[in-house]
Amino acid sequence: MNRSPSSSGLLPLPGTPASSWAVYRARLGGLVKDAGVRVVVAFWLFGLINNILYVLLLSAAQDLVGPSVPKSAVLLADVLPSFFTKLVAPYFIHRVPYSLRILVFVALSCAGMLVVAAAASGGTSVAVKLFGIVLASLSSGGGELSFLGLTHYYGHASLAAWGSGTGGAGLIGAGLYVVLTVWVGLSVRGSLLVGAVLPGVMVITFWVVLPRAPLEKGWKGEYEPLGEEEGEDRYHEQDDFNDLPAGAASVSLLAPGPSVASTAYSHNTSTTTHSPHQPSHHPTATTFLTNLRRARALFLPYMLPLLLVYVAEYTINQGVAPTLLFPLPESPFSEFRAFYPFYGFLYQLGVFISRSSTPFYRIHHLYLPSLLQIGILVLLTLHALWGFIPSVYVVFGIIFWEGLLGGAVYVNTFAEIMENVPAEDREFSLGATSVSDSGGICIAGFVGLVLEVWLCQWQVEHGRDYCRRIETS
Repeated sequence: MNRSPSSSGLLPLPGTPASSWAVYRARLGGLVKDAGVRVVVAFWLFGLINNILYVLLLSAAQDLVGPSVPKSAVLLADVLPSFFTKLVAPYFIHRVPYSLRILVFVALSCAGMLVVAAAASGGTSVAVKLFGIVLASLSSGGGELSFLGLTHYYGHASLAAWGSGTGGAGLIGAGLYVVLTVWVGLSVRGSLLVGAVLPGVMVITFWVVLPRAPLEKGWKGEYEPLGEEEGEDRYHEQDDFNDLPAGAASVSLLAPGPSVASTAYSHNTSTTTHSPHQPSHHPTATTFLTNLRRARALFLPYMLPLLLVYVAEYTINQGVAPTLLFPLPESPFSEFRAFYPFYGFLYQLGVFISRSSTPFYRIHHLYLPSLLQIGILVLLTLHALWGFIPSVYVVFGIIFWEGLLGGAVYVNTFAEIMENVPAEDREFSLGATSVSDSGGICIAGFVGLVLEVWLCQWQVEHGRDYCRRIETS
């Protein structure tokens, strides 16, 4: 699949603001027309619901564990189970039908939120709250792995919709928690109970909204566009559908054919057609080392920049942001506890915008925004120590920029895989690469456990005790 002539770097939208808006509408309309409205809506909702509980729990971290426990404890409980799920599941989850996965994910999410909500209402130990977060994390990790793999059957439009939905989850989740707790005045327990009903949307989306023909044909080894009689659900074949082998993508995870490593992500998309009944596709025909070689070929171009950006941004969010406090008269807030969730909201706003940008902008050099994110981490850490940024509104802008960079690396990483990885390796690659974001968050969580405590102690010793004056409600 060839890139456009301007494939090096960012693809700008030409012209004046008016003509640019016309291009925006044309591209968005073409995206929806090619894929079908129901495909775009379904994957947007998958991204939204799969990630929104994760964001809600991180937004509630301060209220769940109090000022004496580092917020990174919630982060680790929210991401470690997800990380281990993504680490091992690509090698066996293809045996589990998507319909069964959906039911398991919804059950885990609801159970986890109910446990956390019940524990938040009384003097229950932090360990019980963390257990509920672990249940929700298992669902989120398995869901991300599965839905990214599912985009292989539905093409670029589904990936763009998924990315936008995950960004929307951040924005809606962080904003919803601020609205429910600060503006509406609900308790932490009441806000979490609202979140517990949201996973049910995933069931409706999979069985009612999503057109099933591409998935069913994929499992049967038949890749054809949906018939014209299906109206707006008609699925127009994309380049990546033309590239698919006759064998189901899930079966091709274990195929000993051309590996990602051997093809080096060549843009030549011609592939050998395999039958799902050929012995070469039998699970016992491929060793674990074959898949490790595939994963190793993904590391430098895709996994490493995604890992770096997540280490940086989640170290900021969970280790540094809780200490980015200003005197209340110099801020728009009436209490110190309002800083942390509002930072989260601004970060998620940036993530939503950048994760929705791939139909209009593409970034092919993934290391540049990752290194810029590391620079933001250094800047805000130095400010937490020395307090040289003059206004909280400057910090607001930096946090928003942090979200833009993080969301851009995430969605463009998977867009690059969709374009560059051969079809027989694509579903495995999309799922396996998702371990990088969770791995980066895990590293940031352990760093944040130490960093937040140290920064707060430093500030107290130098006459700024705001981090010790945060009150929970």
